[in-house]
Order: sequence, then structure tokens, then C-alpha cells
Amino acid sequence: MTETRVPGTRVRLGRDFGWLWAAFAVSTAGTWLALDAFSLIAVLVLDSGTAQVSFLAAAGLAAGALIAVPLAPWVEFRRKRPAMIGADLVRCAALLTLPLTYVLDALSFTQLVLVSVVVATADIVFKAASGAHLKALVPADGLLVASARFETTMWTATALGPPLGGAAIGTLGPLTTVVGDALSYVLSALGVRAIRSPEPAPTGGRAFGRAEVIEGWRYLWHRPDLRALFLNTALVNGLIMVGAPLMAVLMLRELRFPVWQYSLAFSVPCLGGLVGSRLAPRLVRRHGAGRVLRVSGVARACWPVGLAFTGPGTGGLLVVMAVELGLITCCGVFNPVMARERLRRTASDRVARVLTAWSVTSSAVTAALTSAWGGLAATIGTREALGAAGVLLLGTPLLLRRRVTECPARRPS
Repeated sequence: MTETRVPGTRVRLGRDFGWLWAAFAVSTAGTWLALDAFSLIAVLVLDSGTAQVSFLAAAGLAAGALIAVPLAPWVEFRRKRPAMIGADLVRCAALLTLPLTYVLDALSFTQLVLVSVVVATADIVFKAASGAHLKALVPADGLLVASARFETTMWTATALGPPLGGAAIGTLGPLTTVVGDALSYVLSALGVRAIRSPEPAPTGGRAFGRAEVIEGWRYLWHRPDLRALFLNTALVNGLIMVGAPLMAVLMLRELRFPVWQYSLAFSVPCLGGLVGSRLAPRLVRRHGAGRVLRVSGVARACWPVGLAFTGPGTGGLLVVMAVELGLITCCGVFNPVMARERLRRTASDRVARVLTAWSVTSSAVTAALTSAWGGLAATIGTREALGAAGVLLLGTPLLLRRRVTECPARRPS
């Protein structure tokens, strides 16, 4: 029996949650091991230019999000475990086409884009199905502990995956981590398959009209509490992610940091995510979910503007690590609390569609902002673009007003 202690109580998550957690852990480890694998393949194997690499990064997110939209009701009205297993196997098959065509000397940039789209689409399907299944699998008082455990696992993989993946690529070639990522999805599918408790029958109709496709967005928009969290997280995630390619250009090209220092600057601070996710249940128990969301939401928005002051040498490296440590620690607190509240406040027969709408919007916003900030950086400079994103982030906590974050869950209409 999987148990987690929280001061004053004991939450039993169950053996089946252990299998779901293991599936998440192994696929997350594979994803972070293969971080930036598509970009590295484009540069190192296909000799692609900056414009192509930027297009590759944005196209996978945007097209994957668009394709996933009509899949939301399909996931909602079917059992979730087969959808999760199917998504895992689709991701595995798509990724394995890359080393196969590489061996046959037939790998192309078009194929790389198509694979990124397929993987992005399957990612959204898996997240929607697994989120809905988690709510059915774990008791209500265990959702925060379960979400915190997922968050801890994600930050552990983030800290360890990129350095190990970089070493593997340097030793065995750029397609090595793609194979590892593909195999991780097979293990994930086996973990989901090992869950034994009967899955609740899906509720609702089987229609796939316009109303069903947009139901996730309609539900979010008519719930002020969920709408605020939805808009805040989409905007914050997008403005944070625009800094990733800009920091790569700033540190590797303009400031001439070695690749190992660049990796170190973003992997070590992930330990803050472990600390934050471990603290989240205790903070909620002491201060309440609404207050924790507001304080951590404000705190995480204050850090990224510091990246604009990154300089050369050890001092610049320490600035990046300090900013990332503060940001990631705050995200480690905010994210599991937000995930718990999102599930708790969403009706069970709408979870998959709400999570799909959430993921699709986040991917689309990130893709649009990443493209826009690439152009902005080319116009006004890398540091200035980083500073602009940081200043805009300072306004995002306005969405997390007290009356919204404290709004109790309501019965859906």
C-alpha cells in the first residue's frame, strides 16, 4: 500500500496509484533525457538553420494542439486507461521512425516536424486521460499529495535528465536519447496496464458536435475560479518558456558559456522544485489552498526579470542559477496545489475536456509567444526581450484575486 504522511494525517493512495505514478515517472524521465532532441537532430544531422529550428519548436506545439481539440470528447466518453496506453504506443512508434530512417539515410526535416506534431498530440491526449483517471483512482483527500508526488518526480527528472542526455548524445550520437524516450513509453504503457481496480464507466453522450468539442473552454469560462487559474497559468507558462531559446542564444552565443555550464545553470536549480513540491501539502494544511496559490503565484512571477541581468563568467552563471532556483521553488509549490484545485473544482464528466482545453491553450499560447519573442529579440536585442517578458510576468498575479482563489467548488450546471 502506497502511503504518504502529512502532519496530523495519513493519506492512503493505494497500489494502483503506485502503478500510475511509476508510468508517469518512467515516461517523464525519458522525455527529459531527450530534451531538445529534435532541435539537436535538426542542427547536428540535418544542418538546419535558426529559422528552421524555431519553426520546428513552434510547429509541434501549435499543430499538436490544433489536432488535439476534437479528441477531447473522444477521450471524455471512453475509458481512460486504453486511451493512455494508446497514446504511449503512438508516441513510441512515431519516435522510432527517426532512428530507422536515419539508418536508411532517409531522415528529413519534414519527417522531424511530423513526428513532433504526433508526439505533441499524443502528449495532450495522455495528460487529459491520466488527469481524469487520477480523480477516479485517488480519494479526494489524496489529490494534493498525489499531485505533489507527480511534481516531485517531474523536477527530479528535469534535474537529472538533460545532463545524462547530453552525455549520451556526446558519446553515442543525437538519436540515442530518442530511442530511450521511445522505450520509456513502452514501460509507461505496461505500468498503466498493471492497474487492476475497475475503471468507472464513462458518463455522458457520444456526440462529437461543436458543443462537445468546445465544452472544456465553455466550462472554464463560466467558472470564475477555474477561469482565473486557467488564464494565469497559460500566460505565465508562455512568458516563462519564451526565455528558453533566448537564454540559449544569450549564454551560448553572446556570452560564450561552455555547454556544460549552460546545462548546469538550469539543472541544479530544479532541486528547488523538489523542495517546493514537498512543502506544498504542509503549506496548504496550515494556510489554505487559496492563500498558497496567491502567495506562490505572486512569488514565481517576480524572478524571471532577473535573467535580463545575466553577465559573463561565474557571476553571470550564479545570477541564472539564483533566478531559476527561486522561480522553480515557487512553481514547485504552486503547480501541485493548482492541479489539485483544478481537479477538485471540475465535474467528473468534464475532466478530460477541461484538461484538453487547458493543455491545448497552454501549447498554443507558448507557441505564439515563442515565435513573437524570437522576432522581438531580433529587433530590440536578447536582453531587452528577456526583460520585457519579465516585466509582463509581474502583472500576471492580478488574475489570482482573493475572491477567485478562495471560491469554493460548485456543483456544475
